[in-house]
Amino acid sequence: MNSVVHPLWLFMIPVLLFSFWILVYINWCALSFLLYIYKKINNHQENDMYSKFWDKPRQVAAQGFGIYGKIWHGYEVIGMEHLPKGPGIVIFHHSLFLAGYSLFVGKVYKEKGRPCHTVIDHALYKLPGLRIFHDFLYMKDFTKAECVEILKKGHLLGISPGGAREANFSTDYSLMWGNRTGFARLALEAKVPIIPIFVQNDSEAYRSFGKIRLTRWVYEKTRCFPLPAYGGFPVKLRTYIGEPIPYDPNITPAELALKTKTALENLRDRHQKMPGNILRALSERFDKDDKANKSI
Repeated sequence: MNSVVHPLWLFMIPVLLFSFWILVYINWCALSFLLYIYKKINNHQENDMYSKFWDKPRQVAAQGFGIYGKIWHGYEVIGMEHLPKGPGIVIFHHSLFLAGYSLFVGKVYKEKGRPCHTVIDHALYKLPGLRIFHDFLYMKDFTKAECVEILKKGHLLGISPGGAREANFSTDYSLMWGNRTGFARLALEAKVPIIPIFVQNDSEAYRSFGKIRLTRWVYEKTRCFPLPAYGGFPVKLRTYIGEPIPYDPNITPAELALKTKTALENLRDRHQKMPGNILRALSERFDKDDKANKSI
């Protein structure tokens, strides 16, 4: 009984439950430290994410993302021609780890030379030791004014309206947007198109224990509760880029948000077999005749 109720378990249980996120955080901190060393060795003083100083390491990172995606996930992008040459807001379903979206960003940078900025949660951006890592990847808790400026410069901006709630609890690819229309207001103000994208099998690569009533209750009360997670499965990942929703001055933000949600759900329904299944997603790595899935 002493071993069962030993006080050390009070420490070990949360460590075991959240070991996945602890390892992720350690790896991110290690990458951030390498970037810091690179900056110091080259005596670079600026803190500008757009500095050409970072172009070479970004190209190396994009190349690394591409190799990892090809080997581990057989990663593909279908519909790259739908990306506008100018600015646009990329809207996506927020899976737990965003493996597919990250590979998409690397692919766009590698093939098009275009940075895709990503709006992330304020708490995530403020995590100790990760500021340089986030800036390097154009990830920040951008304000509305900063988002408008990014779009005016002709860049792409990634936004997931579902955010952390969708990441934690949408294991079935449902869109948990509530009444959020901020991204639609932004698109109308900046007069840019919205590009819906969907990553096939993204929620099969990494899973969380999000179906437990207690974890849902704790999240709704704290809004900063990372759920225990597991994964890293080498499932097939494909990003499908839908046709852009053009700027229309005669549409309301609520109507535009609904139109975007419908477009993203159509991509999901067309290219994702549901309910999700890890074994099936693994087997799709070897499916060479999936023509229906590859067509837009």
